[in-house]
Amino acid sequence: MEQLHLVQQYLDTKAKAKVDSNYIEVPDKPWRVILRYKENVVDVDYTQCVDIPASNEHSDWNLCFEPPVASSIGFWVGYRGTGFSYSKSLTKNAGRYYSFSSTGAKYGFNFRLRRFNTQDAKFTSTDHNIETGVDTQSDTTFTMPAPVWIRSVYINGYYVFNGRRYSQAAAYNQSVIQRRSAGSLLVGVTWYQSSFDYSDIKNFPFMIVGHGIYRAKVHQANLGAGYGYNWVPLRGLVVNVMAMPTVSVYNRVKTYKYDFNYDLSPKEPVDDYGDWNKETRRWANGKTYKPIEMADPKNPQFYYWDIESDVDYSMFRFNLDLRLGIAYNWRNCFIGVQAQYNNFNYKSDNCKVNIYDAYARASFGVRL
Repeated sequence: MEQLHLVQQYLDTKAKAKVDSNYIEVPDKPWRVILRYKENVVDVDYTQCVDIPASNEHSDWNLCFEPPVASSIGFWVGYRGTGFSYSKSLTKNAGRYYSFSSTGAKYGFNFRLRRFNTQDAKFTSTDHNIETGVDTQSDTTFTMPAPVWIRSVYINGYYVFNGRRYSQAAAYNQSVIQRRSAGSLLVGVTWYQSSFDYSDIKNFPFMIVGHGIYRAKVHQANLGAGYGYNWVPLRGLVVNVMAMPTVSVYNRVKTYKYDFNYDLSPKEPVDDYGDWNKETRRWANGKTYKPIEMADPKNPQFYYWDIESDVDYSMFRFNLDLRLGIAYNWRNCFIGVQAQYNNFNYKSDNCKVNIYDAYARASFGVRL
């Protein structure tokens, strides 16, 4: 217990020594307990180009997973600028949300983890007929035959140049109180990884159109520079706005694939394929693939197997980190509203992935 007390004394001394007390107030009570209500949105847009020999068409299609807004309630407990939070979703299939954060006068660190599933999707395609030159567009909102699992990990760290007079934490976890308006340049680094998995074979039509892909993992590292400003219109109230454009210095997508005994080749005039042999992975006529249009509804003999995964890298991509925070402090209590928006994107020759991750949160806390 004595060692813990010494650590607390060190943290208290360090917190007060690195700030200008005319601009930033460090509360005497270091512990905080916060109740939070949060709404989170994650959209995944997956775009591919595919040639369809059966109809002599080239198709650019987009599959967008649009889960409902996930509402959650949870808590945050911390000492000075460091704490842990846990949220339980109030929305069906919206999963769980964990986060850890630590802030100081010159730095900030955030970790978020979320995993959930959805069957809500939107399919948009533009089909170009090579012979006629005519484009056909379609736009459909539907329910996937089986759930799509989405997992995201967000790790962010930033450095504050004017940490003596400006505190990012004043509006987001209320470890300190901003007394006068001030701003600062910031630099940051972000690691983001996300995966979406629709490997349930009930989703096979989308796998066939999507070159057999049933799972994709995106890994991205970003560097950025931005500016944050705390406006203090009256004592106890602070309004923060922060914008940080970023550029990806590492951008990797790994895709996992199935191969099938059906493909999108043109329908043949004579059905001489016979039965499927699982051992040789051939139809009776020696062919591996049968046109999907020739499948027998009563006995399709549909079969699939794993093949080697692909790893692709993208050139530099520009992303964005936007934050808005409002907090009001009185006595040993405080309330706050915060919002954050991030976008991450990847692009190769015939594939594009866009991920949009945003949240809005309301909180009430006490200092102990």
